[in-house]
Amino acid sequence: MPQQEDRRQIGFLIADVARLMRASFDRRVRRIGLTRSQWLVLSRLHRHPGISQSELAEMLEVERATAGRMIDRMERRDWLVRRPDPDDRRVNRLYLTAAAERVQAEMGRIAETLLDDAMACLDEGEREALTGMMERVKGQLLSLGARRPTVPAAERPAVAP
Repeated sequence: MPQQEDRRQIGFLIADVARLMRASFDRRVRRIGLTRSQWLVLSRLHRHPGISQSELAEMLEVERATAGRMIDRMERRDWLVRRPDPDDRRVNRLYLTAAAERVQAEMGRIAETLLDDAMACLDEGEREALTGMMERVKGQLLSLGARRPTVPAAERPAVAP
């Protein structure tokens, strides 16, 4: 029985730490005028320049129309540009502007400070061990997802909103 409780406890701890990190980051970037959806879009486009609106929506786990509205607002703020895909004129590729890259750099500084604050209770060896273990767990989960057969949308169970 203790093993079952440990399994549940680890899952709750991971979820709680992720939630607390996001909430703290939200508070810190709010000072520079960013919402969660904005910082998520900025960080995804910084890491994956040239992705399409559909790819961005998938990464953010939102509908394409929702991603489209976010993109429209950020384009009006001069934070991103749409460029036609050279191979498929139906697709636009998304890129951050210089203004957005400056905001992204400030977000990076805020993230580093938050991580240092959150990890202050760990020594360097513990930080490295935690990072290594989390990378291994992430890799394991990614490999499990890759092995899972895809189910056509028509056959997937409906999900309540």
